[in-house]
This record gives sequence, C-alpha cells and structure tokens, in this order.
Amino acid sequence: MKKVAKKYAQAVSMVEQKAYDIGSGLDTLLSLPKAKFDESVELHVRLGVDGKNADQQVRGVCVLPHGTGKNVKILVIAKGDKADEAVKAGADYVGAEEIVAKIQGGWLDFDVCITTPDMMGVVGRVARVLGPKGLMPNPKSGTVTMDVVKAITDAKAGKVEYRLDKTNNVHVIIGKVSFGKEKLIDNFNTVIEALIKAKPAAAKGQYFKNVTIASTMGPGLKVNVTM
Repeated sequence: MKKVAKKYAQAVSMVEQKAYDIGSGLDTLLSLPKAKFDESVELHVRLGVDGKNADQQVRGVCVLPHGTGKNVKILVIAKGDKADEAVKAGADYVGAEEIVAKIQGGWLDFDVCITTPDMMGVVGRVARVLGPKGLMPNPKSGTVTMDVVKAITDAKAGKVEYRLDKTNNVHVIIGKVSFGKEKLIDNFNTVIEALIKAKPAAAKGQYFKNVTIASTMGPGLKVNVTM
C-alpha cells in the first residue's frame, strides 16, 4: 500500500492546479506514474442542469470510435428466433426465465443486458437488482429492442451510456492508458459532442460546470470545455 500511496503523491505533484486543454491534459495524464495494469481513462462531467426536474434529465448513448478497451460480456434475454440471432451475433449468455432466476440467485457476470420488448415483464422481476448496477435494459440506451444483432454489435464496438447521477454528474470510461493520446482525444470529443446534443432546452447558464479526466489510480485533471 505504501508504494501505491507514494506513486499517487508523486502523480498529484505532477498535476498543475489549472484547466488543461484536452491535448495537454492527456499528455500530463499519460506521463504520470503507471500502475501494474492497463488503467482505464475516465471522464467526469458536472453539468449545469437540475436532474430533479424531468425536463433537465441528460441520458443517452454513443459509440466510441476506438471502443473502451474492455472485453464486454453481453447477456441477451430473449426467446425463439431472437435468442438464436443473439447466439449467432456473439452474445456471451442467452436465456429467458431460467437466466432471470439465475440473476435472482445473485449471478451478475455480465456488463450489458439486452432484451426484446416482449420479455420486459420477465426482466422486471430483477429490476431492483439490475437497476442499481446500471444493468437494467432501457429503450433509450438501445438495450430494449427487436434488433438484438445491432445492439450486440454496438455494445462490442464500444457503445457507452451516459446518464446524469443524483449530483448532476456524468461518468464515462473513454478508453485505456495504452490507447495513447490521439485515440483518447477522439473518444473524449465523441462523448462531449453527445452531451452537447443532449443538452436539455430547459437548461440555463453554463452547461459544462466542471470537466475532469483521470486514470483509474491517478488524480483528476481539470479540462477546459466551453459552452
């Protein structure tokens, strides 16, 4: 633990207390002491909205041009032809009532859950389990659909969901440290552009209150994004 603390203190000392442009911010982030694994690069955005109001919710999906670097495990809850399509499209797990029962028993070894509209009644049995984990299928995120093949393809290609939390922040993984600067810039810009498009009409004043990037084990770096 002392080595981790020492590395973190060193990393903090290398970060200037200013708002970087994304290029220089990533240069700094990528120069920080590395962990023994390929760390994720996280984007945290505080938005100038009030999530308590229904007309100021911010939620959606976007496909990162270079993916997240994560091997995504996909569960599809479907029956019949749609289940067969899911298997052929490369879903890691496919099932119906029996797999919902497995989830009720505590199994959660998947990253994305996709289902067809006709199975939502069955999936609803585990809504209280999946919801807090961010795994509950939702039409807005494209995970409740009859086109399970596209949903699987998008998820494997690097589709990420952004969603306002209770403190009006959005948290998204934009890749891995190993991606390098240019790929991370592309992914960063993709998420920022998606957030701009998702700006609620009811939102007033400064939209991007605070934008921060950080590696899994590193300190946050403020990034200048104006809007």
